[in-house]
Amino acid sequence: MAWTQQEVRELKEGRYLIVDEEPCRILSIQTSKPGKHGEAKARIDAVGIFDGSKRSVVFPVKHKVLVPLIGKRQAQVLSMTEAEVQLMDLESYETFSLPILPETKDLLSPGAEVQFIEAMGKRRIHRT
Repeated sequence: MAWTQQEVRELKEGRYLIVDEEPCRILSIQTSKPGKHGEAKARIDAVGIFDGSKRSVVFPVKHKVLVPLIGKRQAQVLSMTEAEVQLMDLESYETFSLPILPETKDLLSPGAEVQFIEAMGKRRIHRT
């Protein structure tokens, strides 16, 4: 698994963090003021990159969290079936198959270039 550590106070909206072993994109961060004997806390709302489910966590602002290393790369569509698409990475020339998402099915065609996201051993088509 490729990840780094970062303090909660250094996180920003639109960046990524790992929640429940799933890489997520941060939607919003709300911080509270410290209490008499406590410390400031941050509520983070995030959505999973690969599963699309919303998650919400609360951490002290000095707490360290895991941040995934996200790779955005280009690939060329080699062939398609009804359920999956075969892609070739344009940097390493590695071929692999990914399931076709309903929203990208009409936009894909053999020979077209797409951008895919790779994080923690998982891949997904990001843009066509």
